[in-house]
Amino acid sequence: MNSTVLERFPAGSPRGSWPAEEYAAARRAEGEPATVVMDLNSDAFLVVVEGRTDD
Repeated sequence: MNSTVLERFPAGSPRGSWPAEEYAAARRAEGEPATVVMDLNSDAFLVVVEGRTDD
């Protein structure tokens, strides 16, 4: 399955700060089925949409 990364956020955000989750929630409010996943190789949270391809 293809996925598109909408945005990347470093994993070292201040305690109590969830910028990736907030960004994904805003995208979901706009109708985009965004989710947050962890990219261990880059130590970052990615906001992705499954099955979407941008040409």
